[in-house]
Amino acid sequence: MQPDQHKNSILLQDFRKLARELTIVENDLPGSEELLRNLKVSDTPVIGITGPPGAGKSTLVNAIINRLSAAGNRIAVLAIDPTSPFNLGSLLGDRVRMAEQFNKPNVYIRSLASRGSLGGLSGKTIEMCDVLKAAGFDYILVETVGVGQSEVEIAGLADISVVVLVPESGDEIQNMKSGLMEIADIFVVNKSDREGADTFANNLKKLVHQRPKPIPVINTVADQSFGIEALMQAIESQSERENTKRNFLLAEKAWKLIQHHRMKNFDKNQLQQDIVKASASRDFNLYKFIDTLQNESRNS
Repeated sequence: MQPDQHKNSILLQDFRKLARELTIVENDLPGSEELLRNLKVSDTPVIGITGPPGAGKSTLVNAIINRLSAAGNRIAVLAIDPTSPFNLGSLLGDRVRMAEQFNKPNVYIRSLASRGSLGGLSGKTIEMCDVLKAAGFDYILVETVGVGQSEVEIAGLADISVVVLVPESGDEIQNMKSGLMEIADIFVVNKSDREGADTFANNLKKLVHQRPKPIPVINTVADQSFGIEALMQAIESQSERENTKRNFLLAEKAWKLIQHHRMKNFDKNQLQQDIVKASASRDFNLYKFIDTLQNESRNS
């Protein structure tokens, strides 16, 4: 694929062509490196939506899309699903939860497997996000897997990080690790129609007020669109601030991409087969096994 062909498909906003280009990048097909090197990445804001399972992230994303779409914006969504560590399969179920969005001409949704990254952000996420940033969208939403404290990986990708919690998280709030506090630009207390929501939100506000920068705490009931307007105002307010995270974001993205490219030659399935054979030996040593693999990788 020639660079000018890529540019044309992007400018035409042809979602089928865009989907093919994302597939080329996701699967490292021929032409992917040339495509990435010729991208003209825009300043489209990337909004990361993260938080623990069951917090209602997909429902919240759906409500945000409705709000942005009604205002005439063009929105892209990367919905990242967990990859099974055993068979490398992925649920990719976000398309079902966002079914009402598929017929909107200004909304593009792409599911992506986490490929074993605990926080859900593989190097492919960054590359595919950059393809979308070159496509002329007004907003890009990235919904991460959300598995414990690994949500902090979103800080390496998103201009604005929205951490979604629920009232039942109240008992855990005092144990919340500083990493999550550091990366959050906005906290959302979703399912705020549940008992204890106001108390939890107030405790969270007291906690975030101890941080060097003020962090908004927004109450929402996403499936009823309650609080979405306040959330969008908070997002827009964050967008208007000078992005002091830019250099940090670029360094984190570069680090992740370097990791991805250096691990390209390692096939996890093959690794599992090799280690089964090697570990059958009585004098098996994991560290010597790794040394052998690294030496083979350097020589290949």
